[in-house]
Amino acid sequence: MSTEKANESVKVSKGDIIRLEFDGWIVESGELFDTTNAEKAKEAGIFNENLTYAPIPILLGSGRIFEGLEEAILDAEVGVEKEVVIPPEKAAGQRDPKLVEIHPIREFLKQNIEPKVGMEVSMKNRVGTIISVTTGRVRIDFNKRLAGKTLKYKFKVVSKIENPEEKVKAILEMDYGTSDGFKVSLEDKKAIIFLPDICKYDQKWLISKYRIVSDLRDALGLNIVQFIEEYVKKEEESKVEEKKDEEKKNESVENPEKSETSQ
Repeated sequence: MSTEKANESVKVSKGDIIRLEFDGWIVESGELFDTTNAEKAKEAGIFNENLTYAPIPILLGSGRIFEGLEEAILDAEVGVEKEVVIPPEKAAGQRDPKLVEIHPIREFLKQNIEPKVGMEVSMKNRVGTIISVTTGRVRIDFNKRLAGKTLKYKFKVVSKIENPEEKVKAILEMDYGTSDGFKVSLEDKKAIIFLPDICKYDQKWLISKYRIVSDLRDALGLNIVQFIEEYVKKEEESKVEEKKDEEKKNESVENPEKSETSQ
């Protein structure tokens, strides 16, 4: 049973974990640059099949969103749609002219890359956008794409998460991208998290887990966070699968499927 609050009289504060839906535009161009709505993303030509389009979990006060947006959220009520315009200094910051650099075109040609305007490039652990290509020279802007832009957000705090286990799942989703396959157990000031098999070989997990621990301590006041990997012997796996199959058979006899309109 979910214990996420979705009452319009509920306020939020720093340290709360919420689910937020939003649309974000660049004021100067009217361009929709981010959204939690799949249809709007498709209409704007920014749909990314690797993203999940749904209200996102946010730990307020963790510095993961623009300062101006967080200030507006802290002044909002759960379930009430709001709109806010954010100046650059409270969004992605002002543009820095020093981050626009000129590089010789031969640097690209050596790597069999034909530089084109609008192309994203990675150089010395920095990502930039090519803004001009002239004879022998390539001008690259290493400013963040939204630097210097005024942003407009239309947003709604869909829910405030109250249940401790749901908070853990939300933090896993926020920091690792998903909570699927994780099993969570809480006791006193301790969290025990059983990891899905994918974490055993996913490099992203090795980086994400440190942020997860930090956020769990901040949001739930935990002293101990345990991550448990399980390795089951093949014969044990077979027995487990056989037991599951047997349980499913019994379940299908005791609880036959009903149509969606059955009471």
